[in-house]
Amino acid sequence: MTTDVKKITNTKEVIAYLAEKFPQCFSLEGDAQPLKIGIFEDLATRLENDDAVSKTRLRTALRHYTNSWRYLRSVKVGAKRVDLDGAEAGIIEEEHQQHAEQTLAESKAAAAERAAAKRKEQAAKAPKTAAANQEARKARAKRPGKKPTAVKSAANKPKAAPKLDLQAVTGSDLKVGQQVQVKAGNSPVAGQVTEIDRDDIYVQLQNGLTVKVKVNAVFVTK
Repeated sequence: MTTDVKKITNTKEVIAYLAEKFPQCFSLEGDAQPLKIGIFEDLATRLENDDAVSKTRLRTALRHYTNSWRYLRSVKVGAKRVDLDGAEAGIIEEEHQQHAEQTLAESKAAAAERAAAKRKEQAAKAPKTAAANQEARKARAKRPGKKPTAVKSAANKPKAAPKLDLQAVTGSDLKVGQQVQVKAGNSPVAGQVTEIDRDDIYVQLQNGLTVKVKVNAVFVTK
């Protein structure tokens, strides 16, 4: 009698699974150890009959692990690389450290750029909200009776955007590269799916900012 094994599809859970299976190689906190060059092939061989993780998920998880700031900081000249069992499997050379430092710098710059874009977006919304509230207060102050309702609406409402006919989706309906609409505030924002982790959907918006949302906030146009 065979037992169905639940597939691990979340990247963080895959990394945790690798740390459990190969504790002398992978870790979840503290200093990371530089990995043997070509360790993916070793993983694919050792987990060939393991139904819990697919090769695609292994590759994605390994990429996330080796691109993490914690790991990149560990790539220093002379540091020992390890294989899945923790045995020495090479030494970090100058070019490896330079590549890690460049990747780390680019990752930090991208993170700073995303944070700045988010702050700019929030700052842009603030005066619009304040202006709308001020116009609404003026309209209410001028209202003599019941008619001013129309004045309030004209003063307070922005120009209506074309209404989109949106349809809710599930995780299985989505795929990387798909154009979607993300519910952000009162109006949907267009974007493209870049990664899918079960109910966590990563979407790159038109302004270049990448956001993580739940699948119930993602829609497609009918």
